[in-house]
Amino acid sequence: MSYILAIAGAVIGVVLLVLSQFNPPAFAAFRSATTELTSPFSSGASAVLRGLAAVPQTVSTYFRVHGENAELRDERARTRAALLQAQVIVRDNRRLRGLLKLRDVTPDVVTTARIVSSSGSSTRRFGVLNAGRWQGVRPGMPVRGPDGLIGRVIETGPNSARVLLAIDPQSVIPVRRIHDGLPALAAGRGDGLLDIRSVGTANARLRPGDRFVTSGTGGIFTPGVLVARVTGSGSDSAPAEPFGHPDTFDFAIVSAPFLPPPPPAPPPAAPATPPPAPQP
Repeated sequence: MSYILAIAGAVIGVVLLVLSQFNPPAFAAFRSATTELTSPFSSGASAVLRGLAAVPQTVSTYFRVHGENAELRDERARTRAALLQAQVIVRDNRRLRGLLKLRDVTPDVVTTARIVSSSGSSTRRFGVLNAGRWQGVRPGMPVRGPDGLIGRVIETGPNSARVLLAIDPQSVIPVRRIHDGLPALAAGRGDGLLDIRSVGTANARLRPGDRFVTSGTGGIFTPGVLVARVTGSGSDSAPAEPFGHPDTFDFAIVSAPFLPPPPPAPPPAAPATPPPAPQP
């Protein structure tokens, strides 16, 4: 029986490989159908695993709660002055933005879904959402979690969607550094990390701890969403760790693509005044 199963698996693998090479649309349809069938089972399995994984954490949290409360009190006392300063900065920033007539861009949330599975043993990194066309999800929509950007939707089914994760080698995201606005690109490496590559600046110095957010260039990702933190020094390029880890999120937010506002229309030209008629 084991030999029969092994041969059958090899035959199915060869058939799928040939189908993906010679008929990609049929292979994509088969993959979407398979995702639709396995998505409910993945949702149930992920819920059970989350429940089992939460038991030791709940027990350890019970014994650590008193010490953590004391640490939180001390931290609150230390950060009170910083909070007051931050409130002043926020008020000044709001006043300056009003003077400059700028506005904050709020992304339109399409739906909230779970990432029920993701590829972790392959160089390609994808995730599966348990929401699809029936919930308004379309290819090209960005997906983010509470900690940062996850990726973007590339395929949709009736009730599931395939997400290209930010750490995939085919993923390139326009970003900027928080403290000085340095433009860069966050490219996936396929090993769970990102490469931050500066653009438009020669010999840009990248240091550990530099944080990068989406810049909005390209019209897909809303500006200001956390993407990655640099983990090593480099000139023009450095490794970085993503803020968004899909295996740690209970929920993910699917948003409408960000489109920069169009430039204002030029004012209409004043009609030319005809010359006065000559007097007889």
